[in-house]
Amino acid sequence: MNTDQNSKIVLITGGSSGIGKSIGIFLTNKGYVVYGTSRNPSRFSDFDVFTLLQLDVADKNSIASTVKTIEQKHGRLDVLINNAGAGITGPLEEIPEEEILRNFTTNYFGPINVTKAVLPLMRKQGSGLVINITSIASYMGLPYRGVYSASKAALEMTTEAWRMELKSFNINMTNIAPGDFATNIAAGRYHAPVIEGSPYEKSYGKSLQLMDEHVDEGMDPDKMAKAVYEVIRSAEPKVHYKVGAFMQKFSITLKRILPDKVYEKLLMNHYKL
Repeated sequence: MNTDQNSKIVLITGGSSGIGKSIGIFLTNKGYVVYGTSRNPSRFSDFDVFTLLQLDVADKNSIASTVKTIEQKHGRLDVLINNAGAGITGPLEEIPEEEILRNFTTNYFGPINVTKAVLPLMRKQGSGLVINITSIASYMGLPYRGVYSASKAALEMTTEAWRMELKSFNINMTNIAPGDFATNIAAGRYHAPVIEGSPYEKSYGKSLQLMDEHVDEGMDPDKMAKAVYEVIRSAEPKVHYKVGAFMQKFSITLKRILPDKVYEKLLMNHYKL
């Protein structure tokens, strides 16, 4: 085990499965002291790859308790990885407002509140790094994924602003936007039902099937873990990182250079709309 990282203390929200778990295992093997979180750690009683703490990003008391636990044990926290997130799909006209609010609570307000909780400690120690896991979907409004695109885009823009506010404290902030990875995110995603007789029934049904296929055919989450490791080791993290298949990353470049309506047509063809 490589311990030349001086046993940096890392907190990963949503560390019990998928990308968060892969990051945690990778960093543990590199000599970092890793704490992952789950809303219900008791469901993972045989989880022994790194320490899982109870944390619900929608509960400020839960957040404060977790950060306090780490501070009392180590007196510091070097890296926060805001990884906990939730998928959501559906026609914007048909998604219940409470589901939109719930998604923003997890994907946007959650990372903000966890970050707020760790900043006083990072400021006191005079250093720190916050990595926000966003999505390539945050760079474009995707049909039937509009809420997800919006919540992740909000976190991208907030990262751009916040990192400038933190520079004088020697605290870095960046975000990493993954494409499709082979994880269980589709299982935990809120799917607005395909309603029989709805004007969106056929097009949404086809798009939903396509989205699930993309996740099933996604890349190995270890690629994200390696990207996070390289960012942590970087003396000057960039503002944005993208990790995914070539075409997914290239789609961001295309959006920048193509006329809006041409790009929109490409997306509609891709989603068979």
